[in-house]
Amino acid sequence: MDINDLRSIVTVVGLLCFLAIIGWAYSKSSQKGFEEAANLPFAEHDDQGAMSDTSRPR
Repeated sequence: MDINDLRSIVTVVGLLCFLAIIGWAYSKSSQKGFEEAANLPFAEHDDQGAMSDTSRPR
């Protein structure tokens, strides 16, 4: 086993990991969680620590 065999093995393992991540990202079971995460910037939160527009210094 030389360095070229090791390079080939690492390339194949990397490709398999990449394909596994792509499969997970596009699976139906992950879709609901991703949709909720995509809507987080638009959610209205009433945090006490957040500054409102009236209390912000100008």
